[in-house]
Amino acid sequence: MKEKILIIEDDPTLLRGLKDNFEYKDYQVITSEEGECGLNKALNEHPDLIILDIMLPKINGYEICRLVREENLEMPIIMLTAKGQESDIILGLNLGADDYITKPFSIRELLARANAFLRRIRSKHIEKYEFGEYCLDITSQTLTKNQETIKLSPKEFKLLHLFASKPHRALTRDEILNAAWGYDVFVTPRTIDRFVTTLRSKIESNPHCPQFIHTIREIGYKFIPDGNLE
Repeated sequence: MKEKILIIEDDPTLLRGLKDNFEYKDYQVITSEEGECGLNKALNEHPDLIILDIMLPKINGYEICRLVREENLEMPIIMLTAKGQESDIILGLNLGADDYITKPFSIRELLARANAFLRRIRSKHIEKYEFGEYCLDITSQTLTKNQETIKLSPKEFKLLHLFASKPHRALTRDEILNAAWGYDVFVTPRTIDRFVTTLRSKIESNPHCPQFIHTIREIGYKFIPDGNLE
């Protein structure tokens, strides 16, 4: 069965271009040019992934994202925005978006990001994650490099598991805090940064120029398992 992608975009030319490109890649594509209709399709047709413009008629992308997450729907959401302000990006991510791409953008990049998220869904119940020369084994709670064990603290293991399970996704510090520490524990962003620094020292050949854990300024981090940002 083809994976279903919902594209909510009010620019008809861009919408047609996106639809044609995703259909060419053999996805089933449903579309909407305004927010209310797009929200109904998101809630009722259960797409595998949503590509969501922020500035929409009737209901904007932020509200759609919030309402979709309130219904406990977990499909990835990639937000399209003409805005470059970090505050707008952070707002979208904190409302439940998984990633963002700023207009104008490369269709090839959007296709690659969408495929990365869908690939993660296909392998949701993975017990081992491999990146570079490393293998993260969830069952045995071990990290190995060329079969040699790398010692991690329980918190470091949990943090690396979080990163590995959400490749190519922009993770805010709030998301990292909730997933690895929980909101009932007082942890500052500096604590998260210190744990990331320590983790980098154990898995990066050059921690000052990381291959896997990349910093997104003012937002958080992104894990790139193949070390390729392109």
